[in-house]
Amino acid sequence: MAFSFPKLSRLTLISSAASLLVLAGCASQVPLEEKKPAPAATAPAEDAAAAARAREIAAARAALEKVKPSIYFDFDRFDVKPEYQATLTAFANYLKVDSKARLVIEGNADERGTTEYNLALGQKRAEAVSKAMAVMGVAGNRAEAVSNGEEKPRAKGSSEAAWAENRRADLILR
Repeated sequence: MAFSFPKLSRLTLISSAASLLVLAGCASQVPLEEKKPAPAATAPAEDAAAAARAREIAAARAALEKVKPSIYFDFDRFDVKPEYQATLTAFANYLKVDSKARLVIEGNADERGTTEYNLALGQKRAEAVSKAMAVMGVAGNRAEAVSNGEEKPRAKGSSEAAWAENRRADLILR
């Protein structure tokens, strides 16, 4: 027994096929766009914490402005004198409250001595300041010690006053 289909016009076949395609398209599983919850309004506690942090950073910045950003050393020495405690404290406190800040400590020497000796002395001065900062709780990766040796004098000349001005470590925030 054979089935016979009635003769259908081309138009009927095309419209039937199109209808089947539309139905097939409706039945397909197209993932719906994930609905994300609306962002919650900033909690008052977060606003208060951010405001407190901003005040803390501003206070630490104000303390920095009251100290000189250089530490001076005696001839051929690299020990940090107690008179620079306020400078160290101000910079350490600032680094503790501003997590983005970094410190570069540039050690310097006067013109006396060989270039190699002065580079080594400048490095020891910078490292001494870095160690003092570490004792105050500043992480080692927050303070970089570098030496300029005698290459960046603050004062020109060959007098005791010029030499004293050039025996220093400069603290530079980045």
